[in-house]
Amino acid sequence: MPNILFAARTERWDEYETPLRTALDATGMGYTLATELPPEEVDYMVYAPNSEVQDFAPYTRLKAVLNLWAGVEGITGNKTLTVPLTRMVDEAGLTQGMVEWVTGHTLRHHLRMDEHIVNPNRTWDPTPPPLSADRPVTILGMGALGQACANALTALGFPVTGWSRSPKSLPGVTCLSGENGMREALNGAQIVILLLPDTPATQNLIDAEALAMTAPGAFLINPGRGPLIDDDALIAALDSGQIAHATLDVFRIEPLPQDHPFWSHPGVTVTPHIASTTRPDTAAQVIADNIRRAEAGEPLLHQVDRSAGY
Repeated sequence: MPNILFAARTERWDEYETPLRTALDATGMGYTLATELPPEEVDYMVYAPNSEVQDFAPYTRLKAVLNLWAGVEGITGNKTLTVPLTRMVDEAGLTQGMVEWVTGHTLRHHLRMDEHIVNPNRTWDPTPPPLSADRPVTILGMGALGQACANALTALGFPVTGWSRSPKSLPGVTCLSGENGMREALNGAQIVILLLPDTPATQNLIDAEALAMTAPGAFLINPGRGPLIDDDALIAALDSGQIAHATLDVFRIEPLPQDHPFWSHPGVTVTPHIASTTRPDTAAQVIADNIRRAEAGEPLLHQVDRSAGY
């Protein structure tokens, strides 16, 4: 009977206890689930990187750490963690939330909604937007979230190009990889969506050179990670008109400091890290299934490659 430690902030336990017990009960396993257990008796850890647990060495019986977040940059570098680590991939909750947010803001920029919603001069401009087929979209990052967003946007008729570090294949999407592939993916893109992880290789990837590759007046949407963007380069590109507008959900420092220029820039929309989140009811099912798999000797789902950082 596995002992499961919930290692996250207290308020998260209040949200997760009932869904986790319900999901674990549904597996038919016996188990112990608690927020406090002797370290040497813990088999699995349901974990958030902002937990008080930062030293895994005392957990000598630990079989796996199951991360509650999609992002794992806060734990991959922990040298005391030597057991398998999984990240949260939840199609019914986290993924669906991201698809809705990305699709909504893509359509917002595509249809020029801001110009019509905020129109203090009462300008009557009957110029229609182009059809989706004439609006090239590039997604940088073709993991589970990137692929789900690509599928949703292609279903709406957008020509989608996806870029990833390693080669991927997705029906209806032009998939590119490598340094030359990223240049090709950005070249002429009118909407760029960032869904890459935060790794040393991706930090400041969207710099002045990358922004200059996009179509003049392109839109940038970042629900991925704040450090992907060189903030100063983005502000310069906005000021020059190379980027028409940036919708940003993630930042290097969160909450975004009140004196950060993104708050006051007319070409920036700030949303408070709400593009997607882990939903307890559906995430609990993912966690329970992975524990069941491990106990049955089956491979863990969504295991992290710590050398790659995701």
